[in-house]
Amino acid sequence: MTAEVLYVIGDGAGVPDNDVPEGLSNKDLVALYRRLVLLRTFDERAVALQRQGRIGTYALYWGEEGTQAGPLYACDDRDWLFPSYRQNAIGVLRGVAPSTVLAWWRGYGGRHGFWNPREHRTAPICVPIATHLPHAVGLAWAAKIRREPVASIAWFGDGATSEGDWHEAMNFASVFKVATVFFCVNNQWAISTPFSKQTATETISEKAAAYAMPGVRVDGFDPLACYAATSQALERGRNGGGPTLIEAFCYRLGAHGTADDPKLYRDESEAQRWRTLEPVNRMASYLLRLGVLDDDDLQSIGAEAKKTIAQAVHEMEAIAQPGREILFDHVYASGRPWSFDEGLAELQGTDRPPAVKPLAPQPGPSTGDAEAPAGT
Repeated sequence: MTAEVLYVIGDGAGVPDNDVPEGLSNKDLVALYRRLVLLRTFDERAVALQRQGRIGTYALYWGEEGTQAGPLYACDDRDWLFPSYRQNAIGVLRGVAPSTVLAWWRGYGGRHGFWNPREHRTAPICVPIATHLPHAVGLAWAAKIRREPVASIAWFGDGATSEGDWHEAMNFASVFKVATVFFCVNNQWAISTPFSKQTATETISEKAAAYAMPGVRVDGFDPLACYAATSQALERGRNGGGPTLIEAFCYRLGAHGTADDPKLYRDESEAQRWRTLEPVNRMASYLLRLGVLDDDDLQSIGAEAKKTIAQAVHEMEAIAQPGREILFDHVYASGRPWSFDEGLAELQGTDRPPAVKPLAPQPGPSTGDAEAPAGT
């Protein structure tokens, strides 16, 4: 593959629309649009909750929904997802309760703020930059050893390509030809550091050549372009062709997070110019032009998403605030060690460490269990 930008959705300003990617029906287009709207609704409500003091600092992804819903729609249910904090709600599209993700942002741990990765084939939200990439490669390598048709896809930002974990994961994946898709959301800002200060190359996709893997550059505001590129990469990986690097070129329309003020380091008029390309309204206009949906359909889908997220907020706020012991209870599957009891006692200001509270045995494969899910 050569580096290129794929534009599938026209901009509605006299530019002809390209054909719908092969394999997608009108039903698929509607399903993909519903996912975009659900992600957007979650993101907007989460920002409002943070401003109201009902959740903690939040990393918004407004405008980047296409880089999540598009690639995920190309995945099989057995494939594994490795999100960064910018894809914090992507598990919702895999059946994770939206209230669980909101509880995570509220600071609740344990069963309140996390899900079972094996059930949803979605790894925990990764806050450290690029540390989840070797995990995604390792899972795909395990699947290859077991001869299971399982791929992994990992999302990360342009700033992650400056981290050693990214280089190590890329190199390992290529050497062992594992089915991993490296999906880089190049929104041109690593907090306050612009893309021009991160790399001397013009693109990220061209870096793939150093690792002997294909590099593809797509329009990150186009969910169908993201879908098409990921679909091709997954097919190649499952057929033994190894990993692919996808660069979804877009722009971070909002702040890095709710604690950030981008006006301090960039010209916000530039972000305003990019807003016309954001994926939700762009996809809606595309489906209207195709005659797949009408205005009533759009309103109905929006109302349904708002109802879903409103219910999630109610569920999140119905959770009783966990005690401090939750900081210690879910570190080891075998239970809380005595050294943790001493730390908990100090935190609670008690004289005597609490009794050890063993956890229930966690389900998992035994050594050599060939039937277990890859990477568990």
